[in-house]
Amino acid sequence: MSKPQHGRDDVHGILLLDKPVGVTSNGALQQAKHLLAARKAGHTGSLDPIATGLLPLCFGDTTKISRFLLGADKRYWARIRLGETTTTGDSEGEVIETRDVAVTAAQVENALASFRGEIEQIPPMFSALKRQGQPLYKLARQGISVEREPRRVVVYNSELERFFDREFDVTIHCSSGFYVRSLAHDLGDYLGCGGHVSALRRTGVGGFDVAAAVTLEALRQRPGAVERRTDLLTGDQGLTHIPAVELSVDAAFYLCRGQAVRAADVPESGWVRLYSQGAGFLGVGTVLEDGRVAPKRLFHGRSAGCG
Repeated sequence: MSKPQHGRDDVHGILLLDKPVGVTSNGALQQAKHLLAARKAGHTGSLDPIATGLLPLCFGDTTKISRFLLGADKRYWARIRLGETTTTGDSEGEVIETRDVAVTAAQVENALASFRGEIEQIPPMFSALKRQGQPLYKLARQGISVEREPRRVVVYNSELERFFDREFDVTIHCSSGFYVRSLAHDLGDYLGCGGHVSALRRTGVGGFDVAAAVTLEALRQRPGAVERRTDLLTGDQGLTHIPAVELSVDAAFYLCRGQAVRAADVPESGWVRLYSQGAGFLGVGTVLEDGRVAPKRLFHGRSAGCG
């Protein structure tokens, strides 16, 4: 770690943050960055202000792998309120339509079953997706609505946890790019009464669980920045959902100089974590059609010539 500059250090690692309600993802990131006195940081996909739960934050070198956490599967707990449609798809928005609710738990179960597997979802206007460089939520705040292309997403599983009156609780395991607010809207339409998200918590990202996360308040209670860094994980701990490949010392040498190399036990395709017998974790690569591994994002492993 280098010497601090303007009170900030070159801090490296992943922090599993349990984001509080009412705070934006960027707001939570800036608070954590300040508490850890870190020079460089980024988050791995926004959580809505009403949402709590797991927000992995990447510091220093590990910002290079943030895209892989962004693309990882997600798990949520959500409370969906029926009978009310809002401008945002959640309880932050204004109610624009109210309908009577005459729905049973069995009907909710059937509705959930219709939205499992690979489905098409239209992203909400209040989202960070961009249209001609402008985030959709900025257009929505101006009262502008634009056509959005449906996106293919996957719901691996969804379970009705509790049903009561006009609300129900559901747990969801889904692919990256999935919007719980869009699901609430679509379920409401399917049930004929409308609906929106009244509470939301992200419980998992890739191989990470919110049970291992730390809150901003817990960080504040520690005496200083160094003590607040004790929960940081290494970069490869954020990539456990990607297959690992171990390279010989010679292969690592050439890979760290930008060359594709051969290795044992390589998957047929896709991304891989790269390790060297002599230098540990090197970074991330991709498998070529001929079975060789090509470097894509390398860091650490300076004894092998990377970094």
